[in-house]
Amino acid sequence: MLLITGARGAVAAHLTQLLHSRGLPLRLGSARPGELDPPGGVETVPLDLTDPAHFPAALTGVDAVFLYARPEGIHDFVGHALKAGVEHIVLLSSAGVLGPDAENDPLARSHLDVERALLDSPLTTTILRPGAFASNAAAWAWPIRSGQPISLPYPNAHSDPLHERDIAEAALAVLTDPALRGGRYTLTGPESLTFAEQIDLLAEVLARPVAVRHVSREEWKLEMANYLPEHYAEPLLNWWRSNDGRPVPLTDTVRELTGHSPRPFTAWATDHLADFR
Repeated sequence: MLLITGARGAVAAHLTQLLHSRGLPLRLGSARPGELDPPGGVETVPLDLTDPAHFPAALTGVDAVFLYARPEGIHDFVGHALKAGVEHIVLLSSAGVLGPDAENDPLARSHLDVERALLDSPLTTTILRPGAFASNAAAWAWPIRSGQPISLPYPNAHSDPLHERDIAEAALAVLTDPALRGGRYTLTGPESLTFAEQIDLLAEVLARPVAVRHVSREEWKLEMANYLPEHYAEPLLNWWRSNDGRPVPLTDTVRELTGHSPRPFTAWATDHLADFR
């Protein structure tokens, strides 16, 4: 039995379909299980990773877990997983934990705390550390749909946009191939692209121009104040500044795990075209 946590997420949804197509027994956990649309015969359970009261029922009879990184409650989760006899956990972490200041970066630290809790336990733990999700570009959907310019404080900051399908396929590999268990895998997209280049590619897929407005850090924080707390905005801006004009390093891990190169950003844009129209 495989438990997939955070089952409403895009990676988890793709992973669910991949595992189900192979006939593997699944249980989907979500804080809002009523919003799930599982394949036929797949069980759903309430699972808020910050609420240990949900852990016993969710973990009963489970052999392996695909786990989203939530530091709240992680030590309780580990304890319940051990008691339930879980053998293997695949953690969706972040390449941010490898940064030079991960300890002081709230975004990276939340993943780092989960990694440490798992690695300090007897559980066999496999860690997936993706770089930038291509889906981060979804934040541009509203201004593009409304004809407004996209505000960018660092338009020439690089990232390595990675399709959620590639992450799900990497997770499938490490969940189903015992030889891959216990590894630490840094996943990247196929190329390092600036935000401006990603927007140009989106414009090509949309077949219409997309305007960009270069803003200051403070202007951007004011625009995002209702969506992103200050203590997350600052490290994110610092990360973009550190990659301003600097291509990010790439890995070949997606190909090694899945047998194919990671999908290009244009594939993600095409798959999500309706979100931008």
